[in-house]
Amino acid sequence: MRNPLQEQLLKAGLVNKAKAAQVVREQAKKHKGKAPAAASAEQLEAQRLQAEKAERDRAIAAERNAQLRLNEARAQVRQIVEAHKIKREGEIAYRFTDGNRIRDVLVNEPLRAQLAAGTLVIVRHGEGYELLPRVAADKVRERDAAMIVLDHGHAEATAGNEADDEYYKQFEVPDDLIW
Repeated sequence: MRNPLQEQLLKAGLVNKAKAAQVVREQAKKHKGKAPAAASAEQLEAQRLQAEKAERDRAIAAERNAQLRLNEARAQVRQIVEAHKIKREGEIAYRFTDGNRIRDVLVNEPLRAQLAAGTLVIVRHGEGYELLPRVAADKVRERDAAMIVLDHGHAEATAGNEADDEYYKQFEVPDDLIW
């Protein structure tokens, strides 16, 4: 069962019988399936489609998980606001901006002073607004900072703010000014 080349090498004395038999055994092992079979075009296409489907599934799952986390954070914010909101009472309209609109809430003098000092914060709640103490507002900020409408205790730095402050120091503002 040797091929003609092996026969010629044996006759010439370049190879002995044991070496030729060993080569035949190695070739037989390769042919019996020890080596991986080459994948057909159909199998490659099926693997590619399976990989694409897995990638799509991962992207959908990640999007779904992100949406669930967002909904969970919103639910936590609603619970915090409901648990910590301060009862608003009074006849003084405290005005603030929400986006590009001016809104107001009715408060009394102590609540107005606390809002101005930054110990109370105004947050968006449903269709209206609620007053929260600073501790609860910090919890809300961790979960969804967009819910906080007015917070005088949390100064936001803007470019050029220091130059404006220097300029406006020359103008005195009356202490009893209510906007």
